[in-house]
Amino acid sequence: MSILSRRTFLKNSAAGGAAIPLVTIAGTKSSGKVVGANDKIRIAVVGLRGRGKAHYSNYANIDGVEVSHLVDIDSSQFGPAKESLAVDGAPEPQCVEDIRRVLDDRNVDAISIATCNHTHSLYTIWGCQAGKDVYVEKPISHNMFEGRQCVEAARKYNVVVQHGTQQRSSQERANEIAALQSGNYGKLLVSKGYCCKPRWSIGNKPVEVPPDHIDFNLWLGPAPNQPYHANLVHYNWHWFWDFGNGDTGNQGVHEMDVARWAIPGATLPTRVWSLGGRFGYEDQGQTPNTQLSVYEYGDVLLVFETRGLVGKHDGFSNVIQNEYYTTEGMIQKGLFHPAGGTEAIPVEGGNPRQVTPGKEFGSFIAAMRSRRPEDCNADAETAHYSAALCHLGNISYRLGEQVPFNVQSQALGDNKQVVESLQTIQENCKAVGMDLADATYQLGRPLEIDPQTETIVGDDEANLMMTRKYRKPFEVPQDV
Repeated sequence: MSILSRRTFLKNSAAGGAAIPLVTIAGTKSSGKVVGANDKIRIAVVGLRGRGKAHYSNYANIDGVEVSHLVDIDSSQFGPAKESLAVDGAPEPQCVEDIRRVLDDRNVDAISIATCNHTHSLYTIWGCQAGKDVYVEKPISHNMFEGRQCVEAARKYNVVVQHGTQQRSSQERANEIAALQSGNYGKLLVSKGYCCKPRWSIGNKPVEVPPDHIDFNLWLGPAPNQPYHANLVHYNWHWFWDFGNGDTGNQGVHEMDVARWAIPGATLPTRVWSLGGRFGYEDQGQTPNTQLSVYEYGDVLLVFETRGLVGKHDGFSNVIQNEYYTTEGMIQKGLFHPAGGTEAIPVEGGNPRQVTPGKEFGSFIAAMRSRRPEDCNADAETAHYSAALCHLGNISYRLGEQVPFNVQSQALGDNKQVVESLQTIQENCKAVGMDLADATYQLGRPLEIDPQTETIVGDDEANLMMTRKYRKPFEVPQDV
């Protein structure tokens, strides 16, 4: 099959009235042209709900950019998207359900991916192999293996891959990180991120036949074959391990990325552990709604707190932010709070990275035109390392054991921010009516990491969870 081009397959299948053959994309470099300053850039937006709406609406407002294709496994999304893009004189985008239909179109310069986590890497690699530049939503990967494959594909095919961790496109955030790293506010001890958004019960949905407008086989993609139920399509897949990564790998990857950015030179940690649970209700979901993950970077800790039982009880509201604890105090929201309680002052100083303007979508277009890797605000490797932290925390959690809340494990240590996070989790659980005297949580397995080889040291079971068994023909390739 690899001898024939995808174009030949599509032509033959169309002529015969057959479905698109399910073949693995092989690199044909079908585009890869240099886009000049005055050339029209044509983009296929893949995934039209949620963030997908932000993709096509933002591109439509950038001069010299055309949304040429709308791609979604749910054909009911085409009408609203086309209506939103309808402007006098603007070409009507083509609508297709299968991304593979656009990869051989030499007139398509880029794909912009806003699908489910479990297809992010596969579509990114397919796009790179087809010579397309790629914008991919967070997290870039569903597991560690996939992220590294995206990095290699971007390098091999010399294409722009930009990740949807939007804070990398914020000059204000870059300035804050530079001020922190200047040393003017002490030495960094703990970089902390919070992902505390309301994540209440999703209930239980019965197995049923997928609606006619959804191609459930395409939606499953690399994931194991399984029955359809309405908690999968379209949003609650986040809370199932086959498709999502919990809220730590959903909203949390944004703040995880910033927390890692704050630690000079940080790639992967040397040690990881996590704890938590799906507290407060019983439903169909699998991932924790409450999680604490700790990552060791030498003498700096990265601490990450995920809590979804918020928004209904006093004292436990939404918190989406980062904090940096130093030897001299704490930085939060651009202000330095000196130890001792004196008045907070704005942070300044350092040598901030100059962010390409235009926010996330404008900077992607700018990098496409310049072909300069440094113009991309969040490249594939940046994306890989930050997503990897979410994956490592989840691996630790999933390999853990149930322990009583009323027993303090020595494995947690005595770091002030770690202890405070665990206390907050306990109080949050009490606020939703849990009796901790009889309750347990999942205490994750500590993982020793080799950052150079990107493996878990001496733990075969954990290393197996760095990848997955792929459903043919939607396999993330070993050789990109």
